Amino acid sequence: MYENTYPDKRYQKTLEFLEKVHPQKTQVLDLGVKNPFSEIMQKEGFEVENTKGEDLDLDFSSVKESDAELVTAFEIFEHLIAPFNVLREIKAQKLVASIPLRLWFATAYQGKEKWDRHYHEFEDWQFDWLLEKAGWEIKARDKWTNPVKKLGIRPILRKFTPRYYIVYAERKA
Repeated sequence: MYENTYPDKRYQKTLEFLEKVHPQKTQVLDLGVKNPFSEIMQKEGFEVENTKGEDLDLDFSSVKESDAELVTAFEIFEHLIAPFNVLREIKAQKLVASIPLRLWFATAYQGKEKWDRHYHEFEDWQFDWLLEKAGWEIKARDKWTNPVKKLGIRPILRKFTPRYYIVYAERKA
């Protein structure tokens, strides 16, 4: 997946946000298969369990069976047809999730692999509404850009336009 690039800035910003909103090194269920960022969380002292590659649109067993205090979902929900469903099934009371934002000057990402397709690229307000409807209350949020080292109008726009959105939410009582 990261043959030619490694998302250093995204990982750095994600870790900073995670440690700010949840400084306790706790048990985490990370939605998605084991990945470089789940390994970073482990090195930072979190006990990380990943889902096993099941289709989270259809199979909620990992989130229903987990006793983790915190669920993380970093760039996962855009790959689901109906992220609302898995958000409703999460047992944990805390959630840290990030998404790539929809860019008005670029088309949605179309990966070549079946598992690497974006069904959604949200605007921040859409993701907020999704979380709220699924029973979550956002307590903290952040956005950041993702400049690329290329020439052109789009690369210039990427220097100023936020690409990633991250939230910390707690389950509504």
